Amino acid sequence: MLLASFTGQPHEAGLDESGRGCLAGPVFAAAVILPPDLAPAGLTDSKLLSAKRRDTLREIICREAVAWAVAEASPDDIAAYNIAQASYLAMHRAVAQLSITPTHLLVDGNRFKAYEGIEHTCIIRGDGLYRHIAAASVLAKTFRDERMRELAADYPHYRWEQNAGYPTAQHRQAIRDFGPTPHHRMGFRLL
Repeated sequence: MLLASFTGQPHEAGLDESGRGCLAGPVFAAAVILPPDLAPAGLTDSKLLSAKRRDTLREIICREAVAWAVAEASPDDIAAYNIAQASYLAMHRAVAQLSITPTHLLVDGNRFKAYEGIEHTCIIRGDGLYRHIAAASVLAKTFRDERMRELAADYPHYRWEQNAGYPTAQHRQAIRDFGPTPHHRMGFRLL
């Protein structure tokens, strides 16, 4: 059973990102404030869930959360700032979009760029320990996967609907055959 809170404060927000290791597409981040008693069955790190279970949990989270927001940093942002800084930028954008100002930020991972006026704590593998980080993991992953499916319609050779922009052999072969798209991260080693 995942924990409800790190600080016990009523509006602690969980933060996570999706897409840091991809060759194409934006990096997404989500911020989620859950009611303390909300514990959807099966909620955990999104990477451990089936796509169907993630989609079911996304519906529950979006409907039941006290507040939630999803934001992104583009491939241009990634090129300008680097992937770590772009991930923090996406997280900051998500926090800024919340309808309630969080009392604390609980961030998945070991590093974060401080958000002005709100204290934070980084938790390594937090998406497998805390409900609101796991919820943020689910939202970031499902919204990003949805975006990559949309982009795949315009760039079918890269199979982003299957690989979500990650560096699969098939994706790299498509880059060799067709070249990079405007959605590829040109600062990354594509081949």
